[in-house]
This record gives sequence, structure tokens and C-alpha cells, in this order.
Amino acid sequence: MKKLVFTVLLTIFAICANSQESQTEYNFLRIPVSAHAAALGGDNITIIEDDPSLGFSNPALAASVSDRTIGLNYMNFMSGVNMGSASYNGVINDKMTWAADAQYVNYGSIKEVDENNIQTGTFTANDIAVGGIFTYLLLKNVVGGITAKFIYSSLGSYNSFAMGVDLGLNWYEPETEWSVSIVAKNLGGQLKAYDDIYEKMPIDVQAGVSKRLGNSPIRLSATLVDLTHYNYKFVHHLNLGVDVLLSESFWIGGGYNFRRSDEMKIKGSDDDESSHMAGLSIGAGLNLERFKINVAYSKYHVSSGSLLVNLGYSL
Repeated sequence: MKKLVFTVLLTIFAICANSQESQTEYNFLRIPVSAHAAALGGDNITIIEDDPSLGFSNPALAASVSDRTIGLNYMNFMSGVNMGSASYNGVINDKMTWAADAQYVNYGSIKEVDENNIQTGTFTANDIAVGGIFTYLLLKNVVGGITAKFIYSSLGSYNSFAMGVDLGLNWYEPETEWSVSIVAKNLGGQLKAYDDIYEKMPIDVQAGVSKRLGNSPIRLSATLVDLTHYNYKFVHHLNLGVDVLLSESFWIGGGYNFRRSDEMKIKGSDDDESSHMAGLSIGAGLNLERFKINVAYSKYHVSSGSLLVNLGYSL
């Protein structure tokens, strides 16, 4: 098992060394599905909860989900863009779990114009991803996870297909509540392109840590994202989050995405730049024994906010 863990880490480091391309397709796979992760800055791969949506962030986290748990998720991403997803988690034995999931994005009705910018009609665009997750307890406190997914995208009369894989490792020490993860997302490639040009996948290597502060209800999280790109400022890789565990069932939290804040800055009438709180995210959740609801609000654009809702139920 130690050789397997080393092989996974070596694969992830090799990806970092060979993935500097920024032009990618299927970028809806970068948008968070978990409201808890979205509330903590948008990307979190380390929090250990009985939450089926966390498997979309890191397949290894699916090992913490109860047997026979259904998850339903909805996000109003921006005006006219709606996202939905669903998952089902099962436990095989003390070492192995599995899950099946699906994502759907509808971009609404889009104007079709000619070379003179005259509208000639409308068309629709959609993205779909269907996948399966498998997790295995590799070592004491170390879980490995893999997601294999089929991806379909349509843009008017054009469409494309792809296969992707996510690899994740998580180390969690329950006594001290340290959690450390590394994930490589969206490995793979297109099987069919929109035209004759095959585009790259939105590969993303992430590393993160979470820690509860002693006996306090406060848990801090830091996640480094997009580690395949070395030309960014360090702070543009960093997402910070804090959640307060008010009880075993209820949490509130917030986070900050530095890169999103910088990219969304616009100049006002007095030439001062402001991101209008883009990059900031907040959320809360109620997680009972069988029923779970988590909600997050984030700003992905200066002009609008996004609401993400997760529902979970254990049969």
C-alpha cells in the first residue's frame, strides 16, 4: 500500500510539471458542488463530514459518508445559468466505499448572430458529467479515492465527449482533528471534439489542510489550487476558510478566494478599484443523523451572487 500511495503522489507531481496550458474545455467541472466547500472559499478538499456533496471536491472524502445516502444539489450560478447534481453513496465494508454521481448545467437561451451582429435566432448550451467513485483505506488514517467520469457538452448543433479521472488522498487524525489532502482533478481527454481541434481538460492539482483549534468550535482551512500553473502569484493559489461548529449538527462559515477578488476588480467613478465583495463566501448547515441541508452564498461576478443548496438523506 505504501508503494501505491507513493505512485499516486508521483503521478500528481508529474501532472504539475506538464500542465501549463490555460485554454481548457469543460470548465464547469471547476465550479464547487458542495455548499460547505463553497462557503470556505470555493475550494476545500479536507473537511471531514457526513456530507455526500464533498465527494465532488475530493473522492477520498466519500469514505466519510454514511451508507445509502442520497444527495441532491442546486446552484443558481449566474443569471440564466442553473446547475444541478445528484449522488448516491454506499459502504462495501470497513475499508471500501463507493458512490455514483451526476452533474448538469443549463446555460439558458443564447442569441445567435451573423457576421453583422444581426440576431438570426437562439440556441442552447448544456454540460453533463456522470461518474462513479471508489475509496479504499490504504493505511491507518489514509484514504485513497478515485472518480471516473463521462463528460458531454453541447453548444447549439455542436457537441463533444470526454473521459476524466479524479485522484485523491486524505490523511485524517481524529484525535487532533488534523486533515491533509492532495487531489488531481479532471485527468483525461476528449473522445470527440466540437470540430477538428481537440481541447485540453481543466486539470487542477490541489493541496489542502484543515485543523480544529483545540477544544474550540473553530476549524481553519487552507487550500492551494491550480498548482499546475507556476506563473500565478502565490496568493492567487490560496483559498482560506473558517467554520464554527456550533454543535454536532450545526455550522456556520465563511471564506475568501484571493484570485477571484483580484480578477473581479473594476474601476469606479473616482478611479478606485473594487471587487464589490467578489471572492467572499458564506454559508451554514444543519446536519442531523439522517437529514442534511447546507447552503452557501458566493460572488463569482461583481454584478451577481450565486446560491448553492445541498440536501442529503440517509435511507
